[in-house]
Amino acid sequence: MAAKSAGAAVELDVDGIVVRLSSPDKIYFPQLGADGGTKRHLVEYYRTIALYEGGGIMTALRDRPTHLQRFPDGIEGEEIYQKRIPAKRPEYVGTCTVTNPNGRTADALLVRSPADIVWAAQMGNVTFHPWPVRSVDPDRPDELRIDLDPQPGTGFAEARAVALDVLAPLLDELGLVGYPKTSGGRGVHVYVRIEPRWDFIEVRRAVIALAREVERRDPTRVTTAWWKEERGARIFVDFNQTARDKTVASAYSVRKTPRATVSTPVTWAELADVEPDDFTIATVPDLVARRGDPAAGIDAVVHSLDGLLEMAERDASNGLGDMPYPPQYPKMPGEPKRVQPSRDRDLTGQDKAPKH
Repeated sequence: MAAKSAGAAVELDVDGIVVRLSSPDKIYFPQLGADGGTKRHLVEYYRTIALYEGGGIMTALRDRPTHLQRFPDGIEGEEIYQKRIPAKRPEYVGTCTVTNPNGRTADALLVRSPADIVWAAQMGNVTFHPWPVRSVDPDRPDELRIDLDPQPGTGFAEARAVALDVLAPLLDELGLVGYPKTSGGRGVHVYVRIEPRWDFIEVRRAVIALAREVERRDPTRVTTAWWKEERGARIFVDFNQTARDKTVASAYSVRKTPRATVSTPVTWAELADVEPDDFTIATVPDLVARRGDPAAGIDAVVHSLDGLLEMAERDASNGLGDMPYPPQYPKMPGEPKRVQPSRDRDLTGQDKAPKH
């Protein structure tokens, strides 16, 4: 009965490729219900935004290895964060081999056409997580990603203020063109196209230098502290989102929220007034059709990292070296101790607190 109530399978034409949509009436977003929160609504959203010729999600995903955040039974069911593409897949779905921090390789989804996106949505994918690289050179990022992450006591308003008041003027000074978008939650992401000349370690160093300068300009509202106990009610510039294998939700990705919000590119002027809940699977297609895609021209200007890497060298000469990597990474050359300050024996003069 459950399968029957989810509706009979249908076939969708996606730019000449037939994609089979099973269980189209299954509820994916319970708060929206049958009128806006079904699997069909999710898939049709992705079909529309993938076929948009003026940019859209293809600009964000094309030729990028991509991880999938799947919810086959809806956002209140099991979450599957899938780095390896399923072995059983249509012939038209491409793959790309990437190397993880532990040195092992994996075949990830390689988005080459709108049908790849619709197929992933049919598989229950809610959010796309692309690497900041192209498949032709998966070890050298072409995208600098700045993640303004609100900490407890702050929210989107504070992240927006930091983006507008501090980050945007700094990017202008550096001659870097940044493209902002909502995260789909409380944060703000800003992307900068870069020449694919540097590896992940160098790109991460550049982001750390940028983050430290943002913090220097507004230490009361911004932090680069990796350990949560040191951040306070500030906006954390998450430099580790540029580490190898780390990803953020792509532009035009749906998020796991009750309203089915969408991570949406905006102009800097729009950022001053928008709210994350403005952008959902119900509203974004009409918005894009009406005013276009603010990130459509992101590939037109490609930047050098030389200026940011010079800043990193100046920081290093002043005693500001590398920052901790995420816990699943191997120990990296030059990385400081990966232990939170309150448990560091060298700082506290005590052994680590006993486990209970």
